[in-house]
Amino acid sequence: MFGLGFQEIALILLLGVVLFGRKLPDIGRSLGKTVVEFKKGVSGLEEEISTGSSSSAKSAIEPEPVRPPQRVTQSSPRFDDAETPAGNLPPTV
Repeated sequence: MFGLGFQEIALILLLGVVLFGRKLPDIGRSLGKTVVEFKKGVSGLEEEISTGSSSSAKSAIEPEPVRPPQRVTQSSPRFDDAETPAGNLPPTV
């Protein structure tokens, strides 16, 4: 296994037990689930490629046609300056 001898594997297991302690089974379980899910994904991709369903799926989804950009015109607010009877005095509240 990767050129590792018994002593190296034993040392790795000992370090794993020392570092992770009681959580080692949980870590192994989650790592196993990850590997299984990865294998399912890879086999699904291989199946999709071999059946050619990926090309039919791409043709079923048609993109929206490209539209030219629309000019947005905003009307700016208009302020009608009404002349005040007393000249340029500010309004009273």
